[in-house]
Amino acid sequence: MNNIPSVNLKDFTSGDPERKQKFVDEIGKAYEEIGFVALKGHFLDDNLVEDLYKQIKSFFDLPVETKQKYEIPGIGGQRGYVSFGKESAKGKKEGDLKEFWHFGQYVEDNPELEKEYPKNVSVEELPEFNEVGKRTYKKLEETAKYVLRALALHLGLEETYFDNFIKNGNSILRPIHYPPIKEEPKEAVRAAAHGDINLITLLMGGQGKGLQVQNHKGEWIDAIAQPDELMINVGDMLSRHTNNKLKSTIHRVVNPPKELWGTSRYSIPFFMHPISSMKLDVLDNCVDDQNPKLYEDITAGEFLTERLIELGLIKK
Repeated sequence: MNNIPSVNLKDFTSGDPERKQKFVDEIGKAYEEIGFVALKGHFLDDNLVEDLYKQIKSFFDLPVETKQKYEIPGIGGQRGYVSFGKESAKGKKEGDLKEFWHFGQYVEDNPELEKEYPKNVSVEELPEFNEVGKRTYKKLEETAKYVLRALALHLGLEETYFDNFIKNGNSILRPIHYPPIKEEPKEAVRAAAHGDINLITLLMGGQGKGLQVQNHKGEWIDAIAQPDELMINVGDMLSRHTNNKLKSTIHRVVNPPKELWGTSRYSIPFFMHPISSMKLDVLDNCVDDQNPKLYEDITAGEFLTERLIELGLIKK
């Protein structure tokens, strides 16, 4: 596959069984073959997207010392600000050329989970930033729920199989700023080759070149979304849970050509995580003689901790 398939969520939500099945088949095939789709028909509207970009640009334009007030020690960067070069891909020493912010779950009716998750951080200077971030989080979470319902059907599970695992899940909305590149980077790129940790990732801001996906032949292909599309990929948790039936694809964000070094890039991934007690044990119906069980049993929380240590975001 040398391009990313495009699908429309309105087929799934149409109430027409044939259109619904068409969506299930298309997204299932894409995730078995390349692990990425471009999704139209999601729940974000243009005004919300415009407001969000305005607010995140305003935040990243704040003075460094103001932003650093919101860098919270001891929580592995799970909420608030993470400054330039702090995160590196698994196995890489060089920090990625980016700074970012984390909005986390807005827990409803679950005091235990409220205690488990770090609190969201509010930016005093930009009250609208916090509000717009929350609205975007909710719309992307709703979109992700329907994508996972389609995947449950594709896997031969009950349609709402994932619903209880993602309600109040440990999901993260991450506005990223890749600042202008001032000098020849030694080894660093905007985001080194990596697979995502979570169930699925919904990416806003995949327009224009930069994001690349590795296909089965090991070739890097450009993944470019249309303005009305989200790029959505399978993460390692879902890949593991399905015994690699659904593919978590390696991807990266490459540095732009030299003539564009002076420009910033913004992208906004939503990392859909389940609650930490979800068992990621390989599903029985993804194991057979040709596909033996590849992974040990583990919970989502244990797996996340393992990976945050590998990324250098939390210390052992």
